[in-house]
Amino acid sequence: MNQFEKNVQSNRNDAVDSGVGFIVSFGFFATMFVIATVVQLIGS
Repeated sequence: MNQFEKNVQSNRNDAVDSGVGFIVSFGFFATMFVIATVVQLIGS
């Protein structure tokens, strides 16, 4: 075992961090899609 395995900075579950990152990025692109759809509807 090396020194980095002994001295861990964060012992949180990686699945939680992955889920949060996925939800945040999905929310960003969903917001962009909604804004583009609204602009298209207003422009037509």
